[in-house]
Amino acid sequence: MSSRPPSSPPRLPGYEYEQLLGSGGFADVFLYRQFRPQRRVAIKVLLSNVLDESVRQLFDAEANVMAQLSTHPSIVAIHQAEVSDDHRPYIVMEYCPRPNYGLRFRTERITVAEALRVGVQIAGAVETAHRAGILHRDIKPANILLNDYNRPALTDFGISVATAKGNDVEGSQGMSIPWSPPEFFADPPWADARSDVFSLAATVYSLLAGRTPFERAGQRNTASDLIHRIATDPLRPLDRPDIPAELNRVLAIAMAKDPSGRYDTALALGRGLQQVEQALALPVTPMDVLDDRADPTPHGAADDDLDNHTRIRRVSTVDPETGATTGPGGGTRIDPFAGVAPALGSLAAPGPRGGVGHRSSPVDGATDSTMLRPAGAVSAGSAAPAPPPPHRQEPAPRTRSTPAWPFVTLAGVLIVLLGVGTTLGARHLLLPEPTENPTTLVNAPELPQDVPDIPTAVGVEVVTEGGDGTETGRAKVVWEPPAGYSEEESFQARWKDVPGNYESRYGAIHEVHGRNSIVLEIPPQLEDLCAEVRTVNANGQASDWVPACLETG
Repeated sequence: MSSRPPSSPPRLPGYEYEQLLGSGGFADVFLYRQFRPQRRVAIKVLLSNVLDESVRQLFDAEANVMAQLSTHPSIVAIHQAEVSDDHRPYIVMEYCPRPNYGLRFRTERITVAEALRVGVQIAGAVETAHRAGILHRDIKPANILLNDYNRPALTDFGISVATAKGNDVEGSQGMSIPWSPPEFFADPPWADARSDVFSLAATVYSLLAGRTPFERAGQRNTASDLIHRIATDPLRPLDRPDIPAELNRVLAIAMAKDPSGRYDTALALGRGLQQVEQALALPVTPMDVLDDRADPTPHGAADDDLDNHTRIRRVSTVDPETGATTGPGGGTRIDPFAGVAPALGSLAAPGPRGGVGHRSSPVDGATDSTMLRPAGAVSAGSAAPAPPPPHRQEPAPRTRSTPAWPFVTLAGVLIVLLGVGTTLGARHLLLPEPTENPTTLVNAPELPQDVPDIPTAVGVEVVTEGGDGTETGRAKVVWEPPAGYSEEESFQARWKDVPGNYESRYGAIHEVHGRNSIVLEIPPQLEDLCAEVRTVNANGQASDWVPACLETG
């Protein structure tokens, strides 16, 4: 676990520093305001003490990859890459202010519609990267940000590699175990496009489950435990009542242990998710793919209603269900994933349009006698029209008699009343009172048995003093993890009892993952200032706050 404090933000021409956004193993991300054009941007800055040339090369490669792909609507845009005056490389990127899915999936119940939408849009981004020759290799909820328009955007290509170098996985830094495919832990490890397919499906699974795919409540979830389960344990179906069997099947195929059993491409996974949207009568999410490699593929007779939802720029619109339909010949293709996940109803036997549950018209092949036709029409099998009926003589008028319907109606009403009265009497006199069946909460969350222990040895010390009123000071809050601390737990830190007029800037709760310290701006002109820290486990339960005070003059 790293305990380093964040680095100081560099002075960059044309930018004004606002706040720290996050820290990683080799870089910090800061929020700056750009002067021209005026906008807020996220700037990723490599640490000054990182002397490893391979890390610097990865940092430069990330800038180049993001620049190549950032025109995609679901990939974070890059604006600039430079070196600061203190010789630290930095990347200026689009700022996505909303909480990323790494923070949301454990604390919110994400709907099936949102998870499918995110999966389809990110599948288009991943397919675009693959067609450009890039494997991401670190797809996970925390690397899917949300921009101002609530659109997901994939980021952090820091450990991406060229598809031709997919076998060069050993020694990679930064891969995220809970979403990694089994081949990452093979001997020797390797990767290809199907590895990103696995990680994307594991991410969609996490959004819906509120946990990582192979995490087990009430059991140990260390790195070695997760690696063993990823390699050997079957994927458990999602048991939410609003999740259809079709979606569980798509995820089971995409997360097959053997890569040969998975979807070959991210595009195929995106089409599978689009089919689930269609089966649920949800709006079908468009999937954008940038491809300069080939000429347009002409449309065939098998193109269906989903074809306009996959937009391949500079090529053509392609059919999202190509893998589930046949060519013009009209024959049904064998399901290539039947050995991975059993076919489900209409998904196993698609109709001639490749859709879900297409059936022929009930009049197909019907005999002539069952078909509706206009009055007076001649049957195809008839020799000639029937002659008109002979003229009938009008019957002689009859004597008017009293109608019988009032008596029949009255008798019917009396019978109904008698039946209802008999039923009610028998129910109250002969049958015992039914006992109320106990009810259970559908999809009630499994609460852990124990609240996490509190952090220990909490302390606060001044890092930098405040200036002449234009700059605030900074203080470092440190603590020690509690006994039995696991990698799945994290910490939260904040200033305690911040006045209301300081709340928006200094009262926020800061999430801390993988380290036991954080640097906070010191609220000015406050005496007896205290910070507080607590432990948070993987299920969202938190310990009590532990305070520590800082004497300020």
